[in-house]
Amino acid sequence: MNRILIVEDEQVIRDAVSKLLRRNGYETCAAASVEEALETQDLTDFHLLIVDIRLPGKPGTDLIALANPVPVLIMTSYASVSSAVEAMKQGAADYIAKPFDHEELLLLIRQILRQHRHERARQALEQDMEETWPTTGMIGESPAMQEVFHSIRKVAPTTAGVLILGESGTGKELVARAIHAQSPRRDAPFVAVNCAAIPENLVESELFGHVKGAYTGAEQARTGLIQSADGGTLFLDEIAELPLSIQARLLRVLQDGELRRVGSEKTLRVDVRILAATNRDLQQMVNQGDFRSDLFFRLQVVELRIPPLRERGGDLALLVKHLLQKTCKRLNRPCMGLADGTLESLRSYHWPGNIRELENAIERAAILSDGELVTAEAMGIPLKSPSTPPEASDSNLSLEDYFIQFVTQNQEHMTETELARQLGISRKTLWQKRQRLGIPRPGQQELG
Repeated sequence: MNRILIVEDEQVIRDAVSKLLRRNGYETCAAASVEEALETQDLTDFHLLIVDIRLPGKPGTDLIALANPVPVLIMTSYASVSSAVEAMKQGAADYIAKPFDHEELLLLIRQILRQHRHERARQALEQDMEETWPTTGMIGESPAMQEVFHSIRKVAPTTAGVLILGESGTGKELVARAIHAQSPRRDAPFVAVNCAAIPENLVESELFGHVKGAYTGAEQARTGLIQSADGGTLFLDEIAELPLSIQARLLRVLQDGELRRVGSEKTLRVDVRILAATNRDLQQMVNQGDFRSDLFFRLQVVELRIPPLRERGGDLALLVKHLLQKTCKRLNRPCMGLADGTLESLRSYHWPGNIRELENAIERAAILSDGELVTAEAMGIPLKSPSTPPEASDSNLSLEDYFIQFVTQNQEHMTETELARQLGISRKTLWQKRQRLGIPRPGQQELG
């Protein structure tokens, strides 16, 4: 039940407002002055304050700052534009002049309470996002990550396109969010799109939107994800999966700031900064004709490479500590530590799934462990990695070559689920990559 404090020196009005609010489901308290309100009540216990602007002693507007973030509705019989403006400048939620209609007051109260709930929900969401995606506190002391941080600081204030490269699970979306958070667009939308997760026949509609009747089943018009990011940032993850036809349309957005919804002849203007990411070799795809060269060069104004976890040196200990604390907090259990020898085992592991794999392993251990210490076994990490890193002579392997090598070397003794987990991808993505690269599962014959 919403609690409302009424601060009014005239008892008849104070009692009448209290009775009206109680009849309509509110819990009320009352005071005759600012001093009485401060002496007898804790302002933060209320959802709303209704305060007369002229009171004996201190003016009612003094409570606006003292009650923050609780909203304050100012009421007075001395209605004037100047007093209303002054109260609003000081932070009043709204202003009502006496005598007022009961329904008018109740409507205003409902509006203020609803707006305040939405604001609190927004703040909670922002706090949750900051904890989940700590864009201003990315973890890493290694030289490789310091270079990433430096690049983010340099490119964030600009409007340049950024192509973020890195293996699966290295945190490419986190980097994109950091760029957005440190840019002039930070207060505008950040829209993240996994291009590989959208069925090919729906990509155009999802990105550009459609008008009613554009195709069978389009019963209502729909705003596309690009337009949803207007004024802000659009992050296209796994951009290499976009069909060539969609690449052409995306190029127009980058070049001219224009788009057309599916089925529409009307051109819409959009102001969107596009960040893209991939774990594939786009230059090779361009050479093979699978990716447009003009789009590649537009996206690659700045190229930012995210190092894999195995190349981040001492960052592993920092990441394990941070992820353990975050996971234990989310699971509402005491903070856990690492058993002796566990960190050495983690350092000897290749981490093909990078930070995503590490986070999943830590969550698994936090759930399954009975004590206060986490072991490598509880994390599902073998004492000796089943997938040793490529030899030094193979250090120039492309990501696709590494995928082929890893799968072919391990598929005889690992299930599809285990392969996908070790690679830090879903089983569906593993299947799609097998199909595209022509790697049949053991026991399966390719159709000739």
